[in-house]
Amino acid sequence: MERIWRYEPTIEQLNKRGQNTMVEHLDIQFTEMGPNFLRGSMPVDHRTNQPIGLLHGGASVVLAETLGSVAGVLCVDIRKEYCVGIEVNANHLRSARSGRVIGTATPIHLGRKTHVWQIIIEDNHGRKVTASRLTLAILQWDPDTPGLEDRIAWLTH
Repeated sequence: MERIWRYEPTIEQLNKRGQNTMVEHLDIQFTEMGPNFLRGSMPVDHRTNQPIGLLHGGASVVLAETLGSVAGVLCVDIRKEYCVGIEVNANHLRSARSGRVIGTATPIHLGRKTHVWQIIIEDNHGRKVTASRLTLAILQWDPDTPGLEDRIAWLTH
């Protein structure tokens, strides 16, 4: 299996990067990084449920975009480039009411200007809950961007 990563931070580094963001608010946790995939989980609870007690589809999309976007960043030259989502879709296949859902991001296309990632979200029993696809644009940093060095330090130190 071919390794796709330019950077391979620890799971702890990835989780620390989510502090003070929606990632922390929803308790999204990165759990595993393989040669060509990034995995993370999210609780099915009061933060991520619809009023009727099911996992909110929007929360699933947040998990999918988080995993795909971070995976994309790990595949580009972070000193020169960054990734932004330009399209995300999700097919909600089954409901979840409790526990944690686990998402796995794998690349479909890793180009110079765009990436396409597939993110499969499963419940605690390995049943598919959501199938999502994320398209990322690969953009160039402006060298004068305030705080640029701080933004990339988490991957390069």
